Amino acid sequence: MMTMVDQIAAAILQLAPEDVRRLTVWLLDLDQQRWDAELERDVASGKLDMLGEEAIADFKAGRCRPL
Repeated sequence: MMTMVDQIAAAILQLAPEDVRRLTVWLLDLDQQRWDAELERDVASGKLDMLGEEAIADFKAGRCRPL
């Protein structure tokens, strides 16, 4: 029994090269949108506060160098 992913993969193999390119662009855009949304949720929830505090502490302690 084929999973939905297997069915989609089989259908993709039947696409013309230009359609594969269009699908690739669409998938990359979708992935970026979802990653951005996850990052926004993590920032809003304070999940990343510790990382910011650690970076500020490192800077104040002189453990950073100019880029």
